[in-house]
Amino acid sequence: MKKTKVLLLIFLFSSLIFGQIKFNEYFYNKTLRIDYYHTGNFNYDSYSIDRLKEEPYWGGTKTNLIDPYDYGYYKVEVFDDSSGQEIYSTSYNTLFQEWRTTAESKITAKTFSETVTIPYPKHDVTVEFFSRDKDNKFQKKFTFHINPKSYFISSERDDVFPVLKILHNGSSSNKVDIVIIPDGYTKDEMNDFKKDCEKFVKDFFSISPLKENKDKFNIWAVLAPSKQSGTDIPAKHIWKKTLLNTSFYTFDEERYLMTEDNKMVRNVAANAPYDQIYILVNTSKYGGGAIFNYYCCSSTKNQASGKVFVHEFGHGFAGLGDEYSEKDSPYKYLYNLKVEPIPPNLTTLVDFASKWKDLVDPSTPIPTPDTPQYKDKVGAFEGGGYLEKGIYRPMENCIMRSLSANGFCKVCSRTIQRFIDFYTK
Repeated sequence: MKKTKVLLLIFLFSSLIFGQIKFNEYFYNKTLRIDYYHTGNFNYDSYSIDRLKEEPYWGGTKTNLIDPYDYGYYKVEVFDDSSGQEIYSTSYNTLFQEWRTTAESKITAKTFSETVTIPYPKHDVTVEFFSRDKDNKFQKKFTFHINPKSYFISSERDDVFPVLKILHNGSSSNKVDIVIIPDGYTKDEMNDFKKDCEKFVKDFFSISPLKENKDKFNIWAVLAPSKQSGTDIPAKHIWKKTLLNTSFYTFDEERYLMTEDNKMVRNVAANAPYDQIYILVNTSKYGGGAIFNYYCCSSTKNQASGKVFVHEFGHGFAGLGDEYSEKDSPYKYLYNLKVEPIPPNLTTLVDFASKWKDLVDPSTPIPTPDTPQYKDKVGAFEGGGYLEKGIYRPMENCIMRSLSANGFCKVCSRTIQRFIDFYTK
């Protein structure tokens, strides 16, 4: 109890400090997009700047400018040069980070294009990039100074398309803005894409706590056609000319549907204000994927697509981890069992109090037996994060574990609600 009170006091004190950052004092109502290259292998990673772009909308909060959760494996902190004040921070994951946990990363190095977006600064700033080490501690890896008045910051719009308001509840500054962008829909299939967006909204807001918060979301659809219909399926030698270059078999996992064409994703998303990017792929094949504060992706024509929409949003929006185990998972080195995993819905019990111990009834044993007696109880059930042993999940079932679940468990729901509040209050 004493530890909980101390943490609460720290959070409240932090909130008071962060609340003193006045958006209009430091930022314009538009985005500075920082494209960079991330290179490395299992043992190291390095950063190098690609380009800076000015984009017309800022979809994020103007009130809560410092990330209080740090659920990402990477983080940027922005400092005003004249005062030294930290004025913005965000944490996030990347496809590169996932690749670094595969067996391939032990035998070769690769380079991925990545992006962070920040509110467009009015004055010179310093941006510091952090990566987590094997013990999940942030280590500063790269520092970059930005003069926002530099004429090398391009305002050129690379890919401009019409935008449709699917759901609009008010100003982007106090709503969660989702921009839906299509892949594998041709010009003649744009009406089909619109229908799939409407289905997305229906399925998305059918599950708690999303349905109770529908009035806190804006959803935009970018009408961006591809040359061909469908997506790549490498194992079947199917290659399609699509706008975002999505593909199944990411990291040689059949259902993992993602894209490495980061710049095109960002170019298309920039047509609307956004907090989250969601790619809808025109295929009936089961699959999808999501990366925290990066993008979500899902096929649209599969019978399970409605549940996949929501599951992947749990990853992309709230940093939730997968709660199932998988013997053939490509992520051989994703979690260090000697420390707490970063996802808020997984624990190694190393520091259970930092996770969801406060939601556990004192009569519930930890670890918790996977028996009917505890089917609807919050506890610590072994099996999660692709591992059968050593990692525990909050409840027997959850949509982050199985699509047979009716929705999110209590721990995942609480986390999602916290993020909705962060963006909207």
